[in-house]
Amino acid sequence: MTWTPRRRVLLVGLLALLAGPLLPTMGRWVSGVTWTWGQQLCDLPVPGLISTCADVRPGAFVLPLLSVLLVTVTALVALWFGAAWCLRPVRDLVGPIGHLGPQNLGHRIRPRGGDELAQLSRAIDEMMERVSAGYEGQRRFAANASHELRTPLAVQRTLIEVGMAQALTSEQLELLTSQLLETNERNERLIEGLLALSESDQGLRSRIPQRLDTIVEAVLAGYQDRAREAGVTIETHLAPRVVVGERVLLERLVTNLVENGIKYNRRGGSLTVAVSGAPALTVVNTGQPVPAEAVAGLFEPFRRLARDRTSQGGGAGLGLAIARSITQAHDGIIAARPAEHGGLRVDVQLPDVT
Repeated sequence: MTWTPRRRVLLVGLLALLAGPLLPTMGRWVSGVTWTWGQQLCDLPVPGLISTCADVRPGAFVLPLLSVLLVTVTALVALWFGAAWCLRPVRDLVGPIGHLGPQNLGHRIRPRGGDELAQLSRAIDEMMERVSAGYEGQRRFAANASHELRTPLAVQRTLIEVGMAQALTSEQLELLTSQLLETNERNERLIEGLLALSESDQGLRSRIPQRLDTIVEAVLAGYQDRAREAGVTIETHLAPRVVVGERVLLERLVTNLVENGIKYNRRGGSLTVAVSGAPALTVVNTGQPVPAEAVAGLFEPFRRLARDRTSQGGGAGLGLAIARSITQAHDGIIAARPAEHGGLRVDVQLPDVT
């Protein structure tokens, strides 16, 4: 039989109940002696219930008090060892939990049984799974960010070395400077995206009621020319909707979704943006078909559907990652699925104003 914490506590409690009636008997046995002071005999049957005797001196109470003290100390020592025995399974968890750390994220307790400590151990294992997944995500993010930054920096270095190695004509110099400028702009967009992602991950600094339909209308007004150049028609269905949050982050959320909807669209396609009750925001484009199994990965930083998406707009692959972070900061949910006629449909659920 396994001594679970519950069984240990029950056993100690049972022993305490059985020992309860024995304590007065023990005290009576210790103090129930007859002793003489002068001409008077005095029986002291029970500690604490000492009968008053005539002609008894103060020293007559020493023995009963000593008996009470002895019984109390014995009971406390027994309770101390009983409590230590009951808590021993908790103490046994200290060692396995002490092995958990950044250098040993794969360590698991893997308890047996179904008692309370086993449930606690399983909860700790599940927590470590989440911590390990988050740590792995941060490590992968750092590796991807380093790769994204290293590639354009290597291109810049190569272009500069080529320019320094030989004399260039005016046409070659113009081409070189334009390539350097394009690479530098890509670095700026990448750094700006990383800063936006970091800011949204920190949560909201203020929560103010905002008109989401007004924000969407303002963002779309700034993308009319770009949509016209890309041959994309914008359709809107904007119903009044108030959400609580930061206007700057909400603008960035809408901007990223609209920009992606135009960038990864086809010429002659459409972009539909709707604001309503549930979902609060919907953005649908008519780009290339998106496999259903690839949709979830698009919300990961630096994840793109295909290599040709990189060259269409020079994006860093952070648009949907930033959109997800902003949505989570507003206690919302963002989800995507392949659109009916190709492209992607993104739905953003935001809590109602209370």
